[in-house]
Amino acid sequence: MVSTIGPGVDGLSVGDRVIASPGWGGLAEKAAVSADSIIPIPDDIDLVHASSFLYAYGTSQYALKDRGHLKPGETLVVLGAAGGVGLAAVELGAVMGATVIAAASTDDKLDLCREYGASMTINYATEDLKTRIRELTGGVGADVVYDAVGGAYSEPALRAMAWEGRFLVIGFAAGEIPKVPLNLALLKSCDIVGVFWGAFVGRERDRHRQNIAELMDWWRAGKLRPHVSSTYPLERAGEAIRELADRRAKGKVVVTVR
Repeated sequence: MVSTIGPGVDGLSVGDRVIASPGWGGLAEKAAVSADSIIPIPDDIDLVHASSFLYAYGTSQYALKDRGHLKPGETLVVLGAAGGVGLAAVELGAVMGATVIAAASTDDKLDLCREYGASMTINYATEDLKTRIRELTGGVGADVVYDAVGGAYSEPALRAMAWEGRFLVIGFAAGEIPKVPLNLALLKSCDIVGVFWGAFVGRERDRHRQNIAELMDWWRAGKLRPHVSSTYPLERAGEAIRELADRRAKGKVVVTVR
């Protein structure tokens, strides 16, 4: 909630319920943020789920809508599908009318992905990713790949792209930035598309606000339901980070303050 307003700021009041993008310094009781980064929260949306919303859904909507141009009826493959941005991509892909194939490392994570709209799943810890994408798409391949993982999974997914598909580079949760053979983009006539949501927010604030307004409408209409797998009080924030590092989190982990 807003506790103090700086000079020259209009349209905000002390006590307003908001979410914001601090960039860093968010694990604190209070944070100073730019008024331009603030998004009001409707009264019927709780703060815990709202705090998990902006980065995951903002990133995934920008990726699928603005960068991937995902169309109804297309096939979307999501790598790291049970993570924060991945699960949001699964859910948004289904809302946008795509056939969603969720790929993750455990069966219980994939069960959650099915609850959020995945039609098919791949356990890439036990199955060959490239082969299974081709099998599940009848040999056609994926129209859009959402890759928030990187590492060893990027190249097999790129090899399983459909003709004129779009490979979305979201991040590198595996810790390794892959080096892919560019001849694959030539052979598939496909696009390798960068997705830098943070820069988009700074450069195109009006489009960003339009996207968030659309997401809020979908949430209030019951089309979206952010998944928070666990919460920790601020004094245990280190445990929250450890849960992420150990890859135990499903959806989002939230740190709360009194």
